Amino acid sequence: MVADYGDEHIQTLDWKEHIRRRPGMYIGKLGDGTSADDGIYILIKEVLDNSVDEYMMGFGKVIDITIAEDKGVTVRDYGRGVPLGKLVEVASRMNTGAKYDSKAFKKSVGLNGVGIKAVNALSDQFTICSIRDGERRTVSFAQGEEISDTAESGISDRNGTMVTFHADEAVFGVYEFHMEYVESMVRNYTYLNAGLTIRVNGQPYISRNGLLDLLQENLSEEPLYAPVHLQGEDIEVVITHGHGYGETYFSFVNGQHTTQGGTHQAAFREGLAKTIKEFYRKDYDAADIRTSIIAAISVKVEEPLFESQTKTKLGSKEMGPEGPTVRNFVMDFLKTELDNYLHKHAETAEILQKKIQESEKERKAISGIQKKAREMAKKVSLNNKKLRDCRIHLIDKNERAEESMIFITEGNSASGSITKSRDVNTQAVFSLRGKPLNCFGLTKKIVYENEEFNLLQAALNIEEDLDNLRYNKIIVATDADVDGMHIRLLLMTFFLQFFPEVIRSGHLYILQTPLFRVRNRKETRYCYNEEERQRAVEKLGPNPEITRFKGLGEISADEFKEFIGENMRLDKVRLTKEDPISDLLEFYMGKNSVDRQGFIIGNLRVEADYVDTLI
Repeated sequence: MVADYGDEHIQTLDWKEHIRRRPGMYIGKLGDGTSADDGIYILIKEVLDNSVDEYMMGFGKVIDITIAEDKGVTVRDYGRGVPLGKLVEVASRMNTGAKYDSKAFKKSVGLNGVGIKAVNALSDQFTICSIRDGERRTVSFAQGEEISDTAESGISDRNGTMVTFHADEAVFGVYEFHMEYVESMVRNYTYLNAGLTIRVNGQPYISRNGLLDLLQENLSEEPLYAPVHLQGEDIEVVITHGHGYGETYFSFVNGQHTTQGGTHQAAFREGLAKTIKEFYRKDYDAADIRTSIIAAISVKVEEPLFESQTKTKLGSKEMGPEGPTVRNFVMDFLKTELDNYLHKHAETAEILQKKIQESEKERKAISGIQKKAREMAKKVSLNNKKLRDCRIHLIDKNERAEESMIFITEGNSASGSITKSRDVNTQAVFSLRGKPLNCFGLTKKIVYENEEFNLLQAALNIEEDLDNLRYNKIIVATDADVDGMHIRLLLMTFFLQFFPEVIRSGHLYILQTPLFRVRNRKETRYCYNEEERQRAVEKLGPNPEITRFKGLGEISADEFKEFIGENMRLDKVRLTKEDPISDLLEFYMGKNSVDRQGFIIGNLRVEADYVDTLI
């Protein structure tokens, strides 16, 4: 009622309280460390960005990161060190920093003086120490509140800044650092800053060839031609093509991994197609030129405009107050450098043209089927019984857009439980009729001929590219039995075969659901493996009730809220150079049934059914 709304209901929060109450505005989601984009890794990144900015300005070639057993993190650089008189302000006063006028830091990631303050506010222990020419000042905080400030003279330590923090479990809950995610983040920094050494718990990471190293690390197949590596002032690109479908891009701005792309990536895609058309003097379709491309682009921009504090998408149109647009800058670079490269490397130009012509031939062969399939998808889009959509999508300008996800489920019982317990704002459900078709070895024609694949493609909106992908997370949610595992493989085959960029861009996940429910009259625990079940039995005392879930349909909607909410466990499907896609698909999804049968028998594990043995 209006009468209940008065002056006393209006609150003004101080900086640290606002960050702690609304952490998503500053670091994205919280998470427990099981996903690479969880908040604890963003905290490391916010501190590391400042140290990398020092290197980009020519100060400090080494950065040390230490993650202790108690989960305390220390980042030490050997740059200029924060000016001692402003150390407290830098760590605790919003909108305070050295990156506003582009004098001390010309092309940095940090812009608004927010990042390190967010780390401070979200840590139960935070210490910043600066050493400059024999003088050292150390300031410590707890949850953003200053607790000590000391100064020393005659220090022999090298100049630089050291930040130590411990993420507050009162905000994050119980969490763990997965070192593979930390190492992946660090590798990206070294690829973008050739010559920079970052040591993680003493292990050094360094790149000599920049983005070329990044691309080669992420290739899961032999490319059609040796990657084209082009470098200029404030721009670097690497380009090659694979054997499959889709487009895969790794894009960066001032060292920031722009996972959602943006102005620079759109310009790259446009400029690549335009340059190649002009080189061959043929009006090729842009989609034929870019099919199966694997590329990386990095640009350095003064005063970049990102679309959010997490900086996953570039919105900048200007290189600087007086400079050319980002679009023109990228396109002009490709027009000159890529054109020159193709003229000098006739063999690469010949392979590339052959690839484009093959893509064009296939596209024309299925154009009739495409048209019918699109019409069918359009007709059912308003009444798609397979899709129970959500209200907020990744392409929306909404602060919760990155929370959007779609669960791909098996059958009506499983989809019914998820549908009833989901968050209708950000969680959609797509229900499979049964086991999807094994599409290994088939052409993209099958995506349009198969009704289920066509509707899934339309629901995700990925027919052309990932620019308009509707969900940040595509989650395969199947039973934890043999049939469920088979469906997982069939769906992963679909994405690997036709849309590998979905996986390379980190959008595909497997939902982990509990195998056991262990409870007594006072408490219920859900266990995802045998070790957790044993711990639950020990904790709950003698003779607890133990239920072994055999399918998602057995889990009630009320229970399911636990498994797709804040405590949701997801396994990201990842591709690296160690994953030979064609060999894996050939063995597991091909026609070599005898070999596969021998492999299964040789690796068979027989385990007791705990429902039968314990009840």
